Amino acid sequence: MEEIYVQITTDEISLEDAIMRVKSPNHGAIDLFIGVVRNNHDGREVSRITYDAHEKLAKRSLADICRKAMGFWPNTRYAVLHYKGELPVGGTSIVIAASSPHRAESFESCRYVIEEIKLRAPIWKKEHYLEGKSEWLPGHSLRYDAGYATELCCGKCCGEKHG
Repeated sequence: MEEIYVQITTDEISLEDAIMRVKSPNHGAIDLFIGVVRNNHDGREVSRITYDAHEKLAKRSLADICRKAMGFWPNTRYAVLHYKGELPVGGTSIVIAASSPHRAESFESCRYVIEEIKLRAPIWKKEHYLEGKSEWLPGHSLRYDAGYATELCCGKCCGEKHG
């Protein structure tokens, strides 16, 4: 079984598929991150989001991020499934599953993977607002907001901003 599985899909994302891809008899922990479309952003009401991706590069980027995580947290497994297309409020845009022998590694590595995806993956999102306008958003990572760079660092790397 693969240690890393990545998928860019126009189909509904399956949580069960993500979990099954990281299960291992010697892993006692599976952590999930589930990203869903929310109904607001920066004070504006959102009706839906369109995700676009350069599929080949995005898959390579997702796999590279997971490989780097494996360097920080050995004996981990990853599944990253990202949606491409239009999703309504409440729709699942991304699922990340990370498994490891113990819970700390799965929590830490799952957080690392989503932060790196937000920072590096060639995946873009366009918000559609109830007022009728739409806007492509710049990529960004929560780790750099409000001076949290050191607080949110994984603690496994060089201590500098990830990227």
